[in-house]
Amino acid sequence: MKQRNKTLGEFIIENQNAFLYSSGELSRIINSIRLAAKVVNYKVNKAGLVDIVGAAGEQNIQGEDQQKLDVYANEVFIQTLINREIVCGIASEENDEFITVEGSDKSHNNKYVVLMDPLDGSSNIDVNVSVGTIFSVYRRVTPIGTPVMLEDFLQSGVNQVAAGYVIYGTSTMLVYTTGHGVNGFTLNPAIGTFYLSHPNMKFSKDGPIYSINEGNYVHFPQGVKDYIKYCQTEEEDRPYTSRYIGSLVSDIHRNMIKGGIYIYPTSSKAPKGKLRLLYECNPMAFIVEQAGGKASDGFSSILEIEPTELHQRVPFFCGSYNMVEKAEEFMMKAKLSKY
Repeated sequence: MKQRNKTLGEFIIENQNAFLYSSGELSRIINSIRLAAKVVNYKVNKAGLVDIVGAAGEQNIQGEDQQKLDVYANEVFIQTLINREIVCGIASEENDEFITVEGSDKSHNNKYVVLMDPLDGSSNIDVNVSVGTIFSVYRRVTPIGTPVMLEDFLQSGVNQVAAGYVIYGTSTMLVYTTGHGVNGFTLNPAIGTFYLSHPNMKFSKDGPIYSINEGNYVHFPQGVKDYIKYCQTEEEDRPYTSRYIGSLVSDIHRNMIKGGIYIYPTSSKAPKGKLRLLYECNPMAFIVEQAGGKASDGFSSILEIEPTELHQRVPFFCGSYNMVEKAEEFMMKAKLSKY
């Protein structure tokens, strides 16, 4: 008789003692994200039937047009985390400033902050392409019992205690790590339960895919242009296949399963890069490296960058270890050739 897959709840309970701080709060945060993800998934799957698609008519802090589902997902995740009274602060890509959560007793005794991109790739909703949620969890650095401060959020990625993403696609999956490998859970929509479907997810050391928006080629730095030409050269196991969805969660999820590299570099149009360090790059880098891959800004580790602002942007290279290493070689070679 085939053994039933573990549910996400069972998995969390079984692995509770693997957490650095096993008081139960981290498990409850993951459970809250699971609940919010199911609510958002329900709306995403109804996107063509109800008035939830299209622009909301406002812009977020980055000057990007907010989609209606951006606003909805943001509210769902924030309210779910606040109502459970398990975090002391929340920062979202959609909000200008961080949110202080004091709890019903106004004690400020909770120990964790959550940073999130509530609906990554939301511009793809209108064309029925997979989107996702990205989250990151840190232990606060300011004294317990006091309101959270900016420094609780401006921590380098190496300090993350958990990170994950939810992908709303042909099936809905929650993938996360607490620093002990990466596991993926698929939602059974008939009963609303996530089951362990992808245990111990790993990047292959090399892969057949490179993911980058080649439409911006003329704006890329020389090292990136050289690496793209390398990917296209017919030699050894190349040329690689070009695959780019334009939804960070979808592109990295595919590359983790099939092997590949994802690149969103600086450009003459976005000299600092476009992706956000705290809401996208740090959590994805933590997941990628826990799965045996590598994450970089093209020269050094993403996880070791010291953030200076909530909505800081950085270039992002991540995926199969050897592919990222090769891309870094081209970046350094181009940099050195300038001198």
